[in-house]
Amino acid sequence: MTLRPLVAMLVCQLLSQGAASATPDDSLYAHPGRLVPTADGTRLNFYCLGSGSPTIVLDAGFEDWAPAWASVQPQLAAFTRTCSYDRAGAGFSAAGPMPRTSVRIADELHSALHNGGINGPYILVGHAFGGDNVRTFAERYMPEVAGLVLVEADPTDVEPKAMQADDHRGQPRFIAGLRECRDAVAAGRALPPLPGPPGRPASTCAQQFFRGLPEIAWSQALNAEVLRIAQTKVALYDAFISEMEKMPEDEAYLQQHHHFLGTRPIRVITTGNHGIGALDGQRRQSLDHLKYEYEVARAQARWLGMSSNAKQVFTRRSSEYVQFDEPAAVIDAIRDVYDQAKRE
Repeated sequence: MTLRPLVAMLVCQLLSQGAASATPDDSLYAHPGRLVPTADGTRLNFYCLGSGSPTIVLDAGFEDWAPAWASVQPQLAAFTRTCSYDRAGAGFSAAGPMPRTSVRIADELHSALHNGGINGPYILVGHAFGGDNVRTFAERYMPEVAGLVLVEADPTDVEPKAMQADDHRGQPRFIAGLRECRDAVAAGRALPPLPGPPGRPASTCAQQFFRGLPEIAWSQALNAEVLRIAQTKVALYDAFISEMEKMPEDEAYLQQHHHFLGTRPIRVITTGNHGIGALDGQRRQSLDHLKYEYEVARAQARWLGMSSNAKQVFTRRSSEYVQFDEPAAVIDAIRDVYDQAKRE
């Protein structure tokens, strides 16, 4: 072998070894950020990066908090100020008053943004259940909203009635499991196991958050801190129990307060894998499931009527965690809304 091919081979080996050993720089989310008081007495934990306006505000899904955005927030901060946060009770935020409705969540977020000097206008980004919260915020504080991005957001309030009823029927059982986990954490007992998917081992209560812990997109340090919170923080369980209990009320509120946002840009990201936390290649599609995903996509398309500048974006291959699987799709949609809002 001549010298040049040998050098090229060694360089390739070093690069591949470096890529394999690299870990994401997500240490920011393993520690409290900035705790900002709200009008109702709680304190919300914020991570704000970058500068500029409009400000992007990121709200995570059910059983999630700020680290859900670790894969996209640094890239968004390259062109404007971007803030992720933990809802009351979750992550490093303090416990908040009950019940945990989307109205309360939106009002607390609005209060904290103003108290923290994080001025609007805001581009609101909501993932899954976070979509309920940002739509509620937009309804209550529309003059301060520059645009919306709904990332595989929950469309229960605009689903066919039969699907909505199915969603509601499954909630009491899930809440009962959460409450059992909560009581074990409060008492310092061993956490009860949760049944795993077919062919996979059972997990503990503390591993149910996000799309399951450990999360392969995160560093070991962030996984360890998220797991510690899930193993010890009773307020986390109290908040999520109340959030799920109040989802029917949240949906009724959105149905009763359906306002047109004018020309404000809205982007709706749809995956065709609603409720699927990770794609592993082993899942078999059934006709019933395909019909369910079709109806979800149709329901999400109803949000296009909220603005004269609305588009639905379909991912190529992503679970409902688009920000992990196809982060560029989320970044591009938000950048599109940002560019449109700057022209207004």
